Amino acid sequence: MSPPNPPLVIDAATGLLIGARQVLSPHCDARPAGTPLELIVIHGISVPPGEFGGPWIDRLFTANIPADGPASLRGLVGLRVCAHVLVRRDGALTQYAPFGMRAWHAGHSAYRGRPACNDFSIGIELEGTDTVPYTEAQYERLTALAAALITTYPTLSSEHVARHSDIAPGRKTDPGPAFDWTGWQNLLATRLTSSP
Repeated sequence: MSPPNPPLVIDAATGLLIGARQVLSPHCDARPAGTPLELIVIHGISVPPGEFGGPWIDRLFTANIPADGPASLRGLVGLRVCAHVLVRRDGALTQYAPFGMRAWHAGHSAYRGRPACNDFSIGIELEGTDTVPYTEAQYERLTALAAALITTYPTLSSEHVARHSDIAPGRKTDPGPAFDWTGWQNLLATRLTSSP
C-alpha cells in the first residue's frame, strides 16, 4: 500500500470533516450524555448489492429509497440507517452525520462485552463487498480519516478499531475477507507514528 494523502481536518466544534461532501442524514441523534467516543467501526456496503457508484447509498442513508424503485432495493425502503462517513471506490468522502452525533450504523452490537456500539462509536462505510478487493484509494483515505479522528478525539485510538463483523458476529460479515485488515492496521500505525 502506498503512503496516504495529506492529513484530513475535522472541525471539532461541529464534528464535520472539512472539504468532504456533506449529505446530512436524519438517521442520527444525540449520544447519551457524558459518553465519549471510544471506537471506530469499519463497514462495507454496496447498493444494490455488488454494484458501485450511483445515488443509492445517499438515498438509503437519507430515507429516499422509492417504494417503486429497483426490485433489489425494495427491502431497504423505510430502513433507518446511516454511517458517519462513506469512502467511495475512488477515495471520495461523503459525510452523513457529524462525529459528535450517534449515527445508526452498528445495529445490535457489542464491543468487548459492552453493548450498543452506536452510543460510543464512529461508523465508516467503505463502498465494496466481502469478496471484491477494496481499492488503494480507499485504504489511503480510510487511513487518513482514522488518523484525523484519533488526532481530533483523544478518547479514540488505533487499539479500538473494529470491523462490523467483530461487533455483530453471526449477523454481519462486512467488510469481509476482501478487506486487508492486517495490512491496513499496519498502514494506520505507520501513519500515526509518522504524524508530527
